Amino acid sequence: MSDRLSVLKTYKLYVGGKFPRSESGRVYEVTDAKGNWRANAPLASRKDARDAVVAARKAFGGWSGATAYNRGQILYRTAEMLEGRRDQFTAEVADAEGLSRAKAAAQVDAAIDRWVWYAGWSDKVAQIAGSANPVAGPYFNLSAPEPTGVVAVLAPQDSSFLGLVSVIAPAIVTGNTAVVVASERAPLPALSLAEVLATSDLPGGVVNLLSGRTAELAAPLAAHQDVNAIDLTGAGAELAGELETAAADNLKRVLRPRAADWTADPGTERLLAFLETKTVWHPMGV
Repeated sequence: MSDRLSVLKTYKLYVGGKFPRSESGRVYEVTDAKGNWRANAPLASRKDARDAVVAARKAFGGWSGATAYNRGQILYRTAEMLEGRRDQFTAEVADAEGLSRAKAAAQVDAAIDRWVWYAGWSDKVAQIAGSANPVAGPYFNLSAPEPTGVVAVLAPQDSSFLGLVSVIAPAIVTGNTAVVVASERAPLPALSLAEVLATSDLPGGVVNLLSGRTAELAAPLAAHQDVNAIDLTGAGAELAGELETAAADNLKRVLRPRAADWTADPGTERLLAFLETKTVWHPMGV
C-alpha cells in the first residue's frame, strides 16, 4: 500500500485569461451524484461577476475583429485539447451526473464533436444570416451579421459538460465574448474546461467562467449596463422572469430557458441568437 499523500486539485475561477480565487475568499462544497465530497469550488461574488464583464468587454474588440477562419481554428484547437484529456473529463462527468463510465464518455465525445461542429460554422454563418437584398433603385443593399457583444450565459444545471459546451461554443464562434456561470450543483467540469481554454489559443477574456450561486451571480449580470445579451438556460422559471425584467433596462437580447435535449442536433438557433444585422446601402457605379 502506498503511503503517498493525494494531491488534491485546487479549483479556481477563470477571468481575463487568469485563474483568480474569488475576491471574497469564499468556497462551497461540491459533492458527486451520491453526495460524497469531491472538492471545494470558488463561491464567486458580485464583484467577480463585474470583473468578468470588464474582461469580456476588453477582449471583445480583438475577438470580434479576428477572421472567422481564425475563430474556427481556435475552437477546433479546443476540441483537440479536450481529446487529449478525455479520460479526465469522463471521470468528472461520471461523478457529477451519476453516469456510468460508458455514458459519461459518450457525453464527453459529444461535447468534443460539438466544438468541431461549431468551429466549422465560423466562416459559413454569414451565408445564412446575411444577404444581398433586392431594392428598387440604383443601389446595392447588403445585410451582414455582426456579434452582439458581451453575452452572460447561465449554463444548464442538468448537463455539466455537454450542455455547457452547447451554450458557450455558439456564443463565441460568431465573435461574442462570454461570462459564463457554471452549473451550481456540478461546476467542476466547467472549471476544468477553463484550463483547456487557457491552453488552446483562445485570447484571455473571451470566455470567463464563474462558479457559485446562480441567482447571486445572475442578478448583477442581468442588470449590468455593459452586458449586451443574456442566455437564461440555467435559470428556473421564477428566476428567469426576474432576470428578464432586469435585462430590459438596457434592452439586452434575452434567450429564454426551455427544455433541451443536449444530445440532439443543435441546429443554428443558438448560433444566430446573439447576432445583429448591419445593412449597408451603396450606390451603383460609385
